[in-house]
Amino acid sequence: MYSSFEELEVWKECRKLRQMISVLTKKFPESEKYKLTDQILRSSKSPCANISEGHGRYHYQENIQFCRIARGSLSETHNHLTDALDERYILNEEYEIHVNQIKLCIRLINGYINYLEKQKANK
Repeated sequence: MYSSFEELEVWKECRKLRQMISVLTKKFPESEKYKLTDQILRSSKSPCANISEGHGRYHYQENIQFCRIARGSLSETHNHLTDALDERYILNEEYEIHVNQIKLCIRLINGYINYLEKQKANK
């Protein structure tokens, strides 16, 4: 098991996504500050928070559950990006870059969940 959540590749990539979203939302109109901007910032922060919290539980099943919540937050972030694209706050190229990062994070979370399930089965 990893001694710190900061060693997890999935956490590192989710952190990268959060940073990317933070930069992207600076382009959103001021009128969205407490609407879409707030929502997408919150959903993009959630995966790192949930991965780290699950890691700190030291229990496989709880860790898996927090990873599932993180995966859901990634899907929510994807939806918010679609909203931003539809409202023309971002370009299609920006959308694609961010969605590709989300897909990478989801693949890594799925791999981490599989790893945790195998560890749990071997106990």
